[in-house]
Amino acid sequence: MDFELWRWAMFALAALIIGLSKSGVPGLGILNVAIFQILLDAKEAVGFGLPLLVVGDLCALLIYRKHAEWKHIFRLVPWAVVGVIVGWLTLGAMQANQARMVISIVLATMLALHIFRQKYPTLVSAALPHSYGAAATIGVIAAFVSTLANAAGPIMILFLLSMRLPKMAFMGTSVYFFTFLNIFKVPFLQEQGLVNWGSLEANLKLLPFVLVGSLLGYFFAKKISQAWFERIAFWLTVAAVAYMLYLSF
Repeated sequence: MDFELWRWAMFALAALIIGLSKSGVPGLGILNVAIFQILLDAKEAVGFGLPLLVVGDLCALLIYRKHAEWKHIFRLVPWAVVGVIVGWLTLGAMQANQARMVISIVLATMLALHIFRQKYPTLVSAALPHSYGAAATIGVIAAFVSTLANAAGPIMILFLLSMRLPKMAFMGTSVYFFTFLNIFKVPFLQEQGLVNWGSLEANLKLLPFVLVGSLLGYFFAKKISQAWFERIAFWLTVAAVAYMLYLSF
């Protein structure tokens, strides 16, 4: 993939954000998705970003490998398999312009969930039941959204916050779930040609930025205001999603 220098700079920024979001600043997660969506064809962007997400997951796994609530992971994973398959079939059936509109709507919905979580944290915790059925539903929805747009972070944040997990258990549970989910998605997107040798070659050039972002997220997330980071990321994502919706019509 041969891109102009400014595109490479934006890809590098998105890769850096992946590392940051995976290792300590989860509120940044949607911004990298929006950047890829603006720079590439809608469906191509999903496959392009996936290997970088896997690398970010593995880096975060090194940090949080000892912190996980496995009962939540075991309840989510079987249903995540269903969500990936449904998402893969849906993505394959959509045209490029349809995919951009659907992904834009998905991102806008994730932003709305982010706002709702911040404004009504107690209500969110009370609204989500702790039953197996609730976990199954969340597993399917999160995996479906992740397969369509690599943007299931806000859904999982809502679910795990409702479990009232300590911070380290929250991060560890999320990391293990997304590591499984993103690795499981790779052959499905490869089958559709969205993960290919050309995209992997470009990913290799961006790999150092994911690693640097992971280190920055680990060492500096506690020292720099996460609220400040998330506020900037939120408004940048709002602008990016608005632009994507504009391109869809």
